[in-house]
Amino acid sequence: MDKKTEEFYIRLKEELNNTSSWPSEYLYKFIVPTDAKKIEEVENAFDNMGSVIKTQQSKAGKYTSVSINVTMNSPADVVEKYIEVSTIEGIISF
Repeated sequence: MDKKTEEFYIRLKEELNNTSSWPSEYLYKFIVPTDAKKIEEVENAFDNMGSVIKTQQSKAGKYTSVSINVTMNSPADVVEKYIEVSTIEGIISF
């Protein structure tokens, strides 16, 4: 992980710690190329966590937005999940 990404995750953890009490619901949003395998990889990362997953294809159909609402135990868990899904080719987190 590069230094800029590492600093981002440190800031995210601090911000989440200061703005929420944990455990807390967290909304992840990702964009992936519209490919059933990639969408399934994202969904599988949150399997058995009681998450609510919504997908929506872009107008042109080239990309799919994946929104996942899930209860996380701590800011560290939130960041760990971002790092886990970042290995999916073509994924964009926001």
